[in-house]
Amino acid sequence: MTIRALIVDDSALIRKVLSDILNEDPNIRVVGTAINGKNGLEKVMKLRPDVVLLDNVMPVLDGLKTLACIMKEQPTPVVIVSALGERAEEITLTAFEYGAVDVIEKPSGILSQSMPEMAEEICRKVRTASKANLKNLECMRDSEPLNPEKGETKENRVLKKAAPVRNILAIGASTGGPRALEKLICSLPGELPAAVLVVQHMPPGFTASLSKRLDAKSALRVKEAQEGDRVEEGTVLIAPGNYHMEIVRNKVNSLEEETVHLSCGPKELGSRPSVNVLFRSIAPVYGSRVISLVLTGMNCDGADGAEEIKKMGGKVIAEARSSCVVYGMPGEIVKRNLADLVLPLDKMAEEIIRIIG
Repeated sequence: MTIRALIVDDSALIRKVLSDILNEDPNIRVVGTAINGKNGLEKVMKLRPDVVLLDNVMPVLDGLKTLACIMKEQPTPVVIVSALGERAEEITLTAFEYGAVDVIEKPSGILSQSMPEMAEEICRKVRTASKANLKNLECMRDSEPLNPEKGETKENRVLKKAAPVRNILAIGASTGGPRALEKLICSLPGELPAAVLVVQHMPPGFTASLSKRLDAKSALRVKEAQEGDRVEEGTVLIAPGNYHMEIVRNKVNSLEEETVHLSCGPKELGSRPSVNVLFRSIAPVYGSRVISLVLTGMNCDGADGAEEIKKMGGKVIAEARSSCVVYGMPGEIVKRNLADLVLPLDKMAEEIIRIIG
């Protein structure tokens, strides 16, 4: 079945580039384009596309207002087309709260060598978005964010922890992941006896904005990982876009500690960062102290790494179909019989606390 796509962008060049890219895919057909949000809404109602590619910054009616109207009047999977820049990235993250399914970076350098790779990613995200279960976005309504404990900053709490990390919570997510991560991480207590490591498939730049947003809402300290960051309890490290994140063991002043290593190695299953790369790196380092979570997302990233975690005595939890926007990644975990537990998103924090408490 051909996926019918609508492109809404005020740039004629971007509309042309995206149309050319999508029409090259035999499974996708561009059924229309629109020059602003108002025009886009009219065409959504008239054409009833399977997927909308929506610019986040437009005149007449901006991306957020357009998205809100689409989700209210004609719910349709929406992929945000975003430029880089702090304002654009912040708008894009807010768009996930409004019901956007995914984000692609606005094509630039049309004749660059990276264009074929970017084109494949754009088509893949449109194909994935067409399979999204929009009803499960209802599972991700905003809850009251936890406030860090009064009288003690997150930074001070982390600095006091000199003991070895007792548990590792490793999380992999893709399509639908930003809102799932917000719900999960903001449900965990600041004194969680675990370090948290996250791979979320996102373009470069957006992971930094995601980290800041989660840090403001969570009782845990959240930051985008940097080369050499120590793995510490009470801290969430998010792999930066376009970098694989691995955990390595180093000796510092005759003491061993685990730190982050970032690399631009080849993409795995089309992704960098890769959930598999993270999972494989932590399995031999932490063994039975690992609890891995595979959340919503397309394809099977995380399954090979989960096998390594299981071999070393760690636990694997898959998100249940009932709360997934896209069931591909957790579905592969279940299919391979790797899951110790299969849980809907709203039950995960409680179970994690029970396991490591």
